[in-house]
Amino acid sequence: MMKLAFLLFALVALSECLHKIPLKKGKTAREVLQEQGLWEEFRIRHPYKPMVKFASNFANTEKMTNDADLQYYGVISIGNPPQSFTVMFDTGSSNLWIPSVYCSSVACSNHAKFNPKGSKTFKSTSNSVSIQYGTGSMTGVLGYDTVEVAGIIVRNQIFGMSQTEAQFMYYMKPDGILGLAFPSLSSSGATPVFDNMMSQRLLSQDLFSVYLTSDSNDGSVVIFGGIDSSYYTGSIYWIPLSSQSYWQITMNSVTINKKAVACNGGCQAIVDTGTSYIVGPSSDFQNLLSSLRASVDQNGDAFVNCNSVGSMPDLTFTLGGYAFSIPPSAYVSQTSSGCMLRIGTGGFGQLWILGDVFIREFYSIFDRGNNRVGLATAV
Repeated sequence: MMKLAFLLFALVALSECLHKIPLKKGKTAREVLQEQGLWEEFRIRHPYKPMVKFASNFANTEKMTNDADLQYYGVISIGNPPQSFTVMFDTGSSNLWIPSVYCSSVACSNHAKFNPKGSKTFKSTSNSVSIQYGTGSMTGVLGYDTVEVAGIIVRNQIFGMSQTEAQFMYYMKPDGILGLAFPSLSSSGATPVFDNMMSQRLLSQDLFSVYLTSDSNDGSVVIFGGIDSSYYTGSIYWIPLSSQSYWQITMNSVTINKKAVACNGGCQAIVDTGTSYIVGPSSDFQNLLSSLRASVDQNGDAFVNCNSVGSMPDLTFTLGGYAFSIPPSAYVSQTSSGCMLRIGTGGFGQLWILGDVFIREFYSIFDRGNNRVGLATAV
C-alpha cells in the first residue's frame, strides 16, 4: 500500500510540475517521460481531453440528416487515412458495421465500401458476424481499426465489414449502422462503440442524448457525453431501466382521455432511434385502431379520416409513473393515400417500441452511468 500511495503522490506531483521538467534540446515532455518509463502511467491517470478547454460540459455533437422522417444518419470515419461513411445511430442494436469491398450484394453497389488495404491501422480477424434486423440482415467479417465519431477518436474498435446485405438495404440512405444498445445484444460478442468510448475515458459523462427534428434535413443531433438544455424545455424525467439489453423501461399504460386503451396493467417498452414508428403488440394495436376509428389497408398500414384529424385525441404514454403525451400531428401523417397512422404492430413480441415518432417529441438521454433514460419535452 505504501508503494502505491507513493506512486500516486509522485503522479500528482508530476502532473502539477510537468512544466518544470528540464527538457533535452529537441525533446518534448512526453519523450522525456517515456525515457523514464513514466509516460504510460501518467497518460492513464491524466487522460488528454483537448476539447475540455472549449466546452465546460465536454460533449461532442454529431449532426444527423433526417430522411423523410424514416431514418436519421450522420458521418463517421474508419481507418488511417480515414474512410468516411454515413451510419444510422441505432439505440435498438449494438454492432457497428459498414459495407466493404468484399460485398457482392446489390445493396452494396450504391454505398461507400471500406477497403482494409487502404488503412495503415487495420487489424483483421477470422471471426464472422451475422446480424438480423426487422427489415433485413447482413453477414460479414470482423476487423479492428480506429473509428472517429463526432470528433471522438476511438482506437482499436471492432466492427463488421459486410459481405452480403439484404436487398432492402439497397434503399437505405446510410451506408451502415452504429449500434448504441448494450453489449448483451451485440452479435459475435463485439464491443459496442459507446462501451469503448467509456472504457477509453473519452467522455466527461457516460451518456449520450438525441434530438430529432421533423420534416427537415437539418437540426437533428446525437450528443456524446453531454446534455444540451437548448434542445428541451421544462424538467428531465428519469426512468430506470428494467433490462440492460435494449434501452428498456417499464410502461404503465397507454391512455386516451385518461382511459387505458393499451398496455393496461403495465408492459415493457424500448426507446429505439432505429425504428421510424411507434410499434405495439398485435392485441394492443387492434385496441388502438378501434379507439382511433382507424382501418387497415392490404399493406397493413392504418388510416383515419383526414377530416377528423383536427379533433383526434392525444396519446399518453405513462412511463415509470410519468405521463408523456403526443398530439395527432405527431402520430398521423398526410400521404398521397390519405392520413396514415405512424403506429404499427410487429417487432419484438410483447415489447412496445417507442421509435422516432415518440422521440421527436421528447429530447432523449441514454445514461449508461446510471442505467436510466431521461425524457424532456423537445423544443
